[in-house]
Amino acid sequence: MIVRGAVLREMGRPAPYAASRPLQVEDVELAPPGPGELLIRIRAAGLCHSDLSVIDGSRPRVMPMLLGHEATGEVVHSEAPGFAPGDVVVCAFVPACGNCAPCAEGRPALCEPGAAANTAGTLLTGTRRLTSTDGPGELHHHLGVSGFADHAVISAHSAVKIDPTLPPEIAALFGCAVMTGVGAVVNTAQVRAGRSTAVFGLGGVGLSALLGAVLAGAHPIVAVDVVPAKLQLAQELGATAVVDARAPDAVDQVREATAGGAEYAFETVGSAKVLEQAYAVTRRGGTTITVGLPHPSQAFTVPAVSLVAEERTVKGSYLGSSVPSRDIPRYVALYRAGRLPVDRLLTATVGLDDLNQAFDDLAAGTSIRQVLLF
Repeated sequence: MIVRGAVLREMGRPAPYAASRPLQVEDVELAPPGPGELLIRIRAAGLCHSDLSVIDGSRPRVMPMLLGHEATGEVVHSEAPGFAPGDVVVCAFVPACGNCAPCAEGRPALCEPGAAANTAGTLLTGTRRLTSTDGPGELHHHLGVSGFADHAVISAHSAVKIDPTLPPEIAALFGCAVMTGVGAVVNTAQVRAGRSTAVFGLGGVGLSALLGAVLAGAHPIVAVDVVPAKLQLAQELGATAVVDARAPDAVDQVREATAGGAEYAFETVGSAKVLEQAYAVTRRGGTTITVGLPHPSQAFTVPAVSLVAEERTVKGSYLGSSVPSRDIPRYVALYRAGRLPVDRLLTATVGLDDLNQAFDDLAAGTSIRQVLLF
């Protein structure tokens, strides 16, 4: 079938993207699903910094690629048991095979075949179902989803069934922002009630981490960013203190607000410099969790002795250390119960032809989560 999708053919075009237009809306041939796969009609797809990082080249991927990884859709045709036409699913951006060593240990975010497929720009089986009608060759899948199109073929291992009455512009957020941010708090860090927490970066993932900290009963909760409107929203969502990251004494302000340092500090920006700040505000015996994805060339430095003498911990969190089939329905239920006000993250809905301008807005920090709505 022929679908319309946003294709990236080269990384690193200069901003503003409304002028350089790295994303081109094209007719794309989508092959039918193979065994274990689903054809879904995309209902909504969120715009994430992980997409922006591919566009600007800081997260290198194979080209050309049909972007989009935070998506929800309705099953049109199923070649996999457990799914039927009409099912509404959220896409998880790591297709977990269920058989490799990390999957067997309950860590599907680290699925080895899933990681290999995502690196190669294929589905879990190693195949590609996308072919350009405007140029030669196959197109690569983005993290097994390629949600910036009206239809997609995905592995059933990328799909989690959800409540079909959930508005699609909200449902899409559970595929990355919520699963990553909330998961970093409740799965990776396992924050307990009354523990002091700092969150650096208040995009969709960072504010989701803040919501997770509120849900867990953390106190105090300090939010750090450079955008005043985001700091204001963080206070409305439960932050007990906010700090402008541009202040020369920002680290000291966070340490003061947490009575000497945070027991848990979360870095969600994808910057080694910000990660160093997050480490600097973490108290003795505390844990620094990094969620952002910096350029592979970036490195950060810590005083090596502090790891031992202060029993400090640095942890990475990918996909929020989540089990998507377990966690997405739980988070949806918490949203329904008013415990996770995920709808507050939604800045705007956009169309396919608006994507380049929308990524300018994302890069400028003027939006939290924009959602492509079909």
